[in-house]
Amino acid sequence: MFKQIIDGYNKFGEKHPNIKEWTETFIFVIVMVIIIRYFICEIRWIPSGSMKPTLIEGDRIVVERVTRFYKKPARGDILVFYPPFVKLNNTIWGILARRTGIFCSDVAFIKRVVGLPGDKIEIKKNPDDRYVVLINDKPLKETYILSDFDSIPCSKTMYCGPMKVPAGKYFMMGDNRGNSEDSRFWGFLPEERIVGRAIFVFWPPTRIKELF
Repeated sequence: MFKQIIDGYNKFGEKHPNIKEWTETFIFVIVMVIIIRYFICEIRWIPSGSMKPTLIEGDRIVVERVTRFYKKPARGDILVFYPPFVKLNNTIWGILARRTGIFCSDVAFIKRVVGLPGDKIEIKKNPDDRYVVLINDKPLKETYILSDFDSIPCSKTMYCGPMKVPAGKYFMMGDNRGNSEDSRFWGFLPEERIVGRAIFVFWPPTRIKELF
């Protein structure tokens, strides 16, 4: 059957050489885009202020996808991912859209790794009104957050701990703790939902910087 399809395509190409050339060029471009995006890197833009001051609205970033093949995420890494409550379109067209970035409707988030698999984590407010993240009962030093006074108060429905991060999962938080829909609301991030690691802001020119 496959041979018949190839033979039919070749005969069509003999009659319509220009269309055949355009088709092959289009297929080649799509395949290369998929290979680059899946194995090397992709470009993303920041739509919200949940990662201020590290990332702001309109920043364009490079997300690398190489290290995931040989290295686990580290605490402090900034990751692009699909949160667990987002139902992914797993039809062939949905998968193709994610791989190419063309007409992709699946919503991706960007947050920072705070809790690693096996960590005991707790978020609490100190008597001085500062919010602190405790990792294995020790305060986590976070120089990157917008403010340690500004955070969404924990409620009974939120994931504030104390709790243990399950194997193969991560606890993600935005640097703008007062305006971030992160693991405090939807729980732990499964590793298979990670897209890649943000490593570089390349636009606008005044914001160019490394993220690691």
